[in-house]
Amino acid sequence: MIDTDAQMAYGIFWAAYAIAFVVFFCMMKSLIRFLPLYGLRTLILAALVALLLTPVESPEVADWWIPAWLYGGYEIILGEADAAGRALFNLGLASLVMLLVWVLDLVRYRLVRR
Repeated sequence: MIDTDAQMAYGIFWAAYAIAFVVFFCMMKSLIRFLPLYGLRTLILAALVALLLTPVESPEVADWWIPAWLYGGYEIILGEADAAGRALFNLGLASLVMLLVWVLDLVRYRLVRR
């Protein structure tokens, strides 16, 4: 069983991570505003969402989730290919889902612009 201090720290981490993601996403959105192609702008934003919001379950603590880019990068540095593979698999799956969402958004954009 995890003590309440660790659960509190876990909740604070995810709250801070979510706030930082929203701020970073808004900044990136304003930075790439000058790009002339709608598809390119939304592709970059979709890639950011897939990269930064994909979690992987912690092997040490049940029902705790870690950002996949952070966990995968750390495990690659340590040389743990199996653990890094789980994180990369989650990232790949999330990227495929975001690619589908991006394509559907482009279809919607083209239909509205007609």
